[in-house]
Amino acid sequence: MRERERERERERVMEMLVSHGLCRGSVVPEAYVFSEEQRPTTVSTKRSIPIIDLEEGSEDEVVKEILNAAKEYGVFKVINHGIPEELIDDVISVAQEFFEMPVEDKAPYYSEDPTKDTRLFTGQGFRKENIHFWRDCLIMSAYPVEKYEHQFPEKPDNLKRIMGKFVPEGRKLVRRLLELISKGLGLEEDYLTGDISEGSMKMVFNYYPPCPDPSLTLGLPKHCDITLINLLLQGNVSGLQVLHDDNWISVDPLPNSFVVNFGLLLEVISNGLLKAVEHRAVTNKNVARTSIAMAIRSTDDCIICPAEVLVSEEHNPPVYRSFRFPDLFEVFSTKNADDKEIMMKDFRIKN
Repeated sequence: MRERERERERERVMEMLVSHGLCRGSVVPEAYVFSEEQRPTTVSTKRSIPIIDLEEGSEDEVVKEILNAAKEYGVFKVINHGIPEELIDDVISVAQEFFEMPVEDKAPYYSEDPTKDTRLFTGQGFRKENIHFWRDCLIMSAYPVEKYEHQFPEKPDNLKRIMGKFVPEGRKLVRRLLELISKGLGLEEDYLTGDISEGSMKMVFNYYPPCPDPSLTLGLPKHCDITLINLLLQGNVSGLQVLHDDNWISVDPLPNSFVVNFGLLLEVISNGLLKAVEHRAVTNKNVARTSIAMAIRSTDDCIICPAEVLVSEEHNPPVYRSFRFPDLFEVFSTKNADDKEIMMKDFRIKN
């Protein structure tokens, strides 16, 4: 009986994951084909997002560059960040190895419950999709490592060891960036390093298998992250696109760099000064794409609102009301809120 149950579960997971079976066909299944107006559109080749070198120039100059990138694009690439290139290669490799494992090794982690600390899913994974997205994802609560490592997958054998090295290094970089952003906003240096950023840090392993026809589907739709900031390792395959002045810009991979994008929590805290960037993921016909994100958010009981020093009723009234992260997550997970204006409608102060 147990053997039959395991086989049924294996078959169910194989049917759900894009990386098993679907990507090996010659056509995109109908359940993954978007309407013409939703399909990937022309990408601008005339623009690229800023690249910021953390070791070039004075701290004040770096802060200015970050704030300018945040205001104009809501995203930038960071280089000379202090995390060894070998460690970056290791974490990308182990993520790819996870998705390439036999389905029976991954099936125990498959779940459609968004509250689980470690889970494997396909698509967005938070709400029912009318059209499916061409992505498999492993998401893990990861910091502090000692609190969550017992829930990390047992395979690949080196996953826990690599996570144990990478996560603390990633967290140090996050803290450094948040201190620079705080300084740029005129806040206390540690303003963004308390409860505002001490929620469960997620490590997100994304896998976009080869797609028979990338013009018909998407890896992820246009959306804003509901976090404070996200740091993304792109691997060596293009797929990330950001929206700027109503044009899509391809964010091509740059070795040993992170893409830093601003989320909705930071847009609220800065009272709209820093913009949460809308972005999406497209697919590739010939090769799989593996990317890794560190998602930084507040604790569940932290009150999110515009920083007091950034608002005044006369000159710069607050744009957003106070709320807690679970309130925003509920909108994201239950409503059709891929559009930023729709998602934030209930949190804006109506003047």
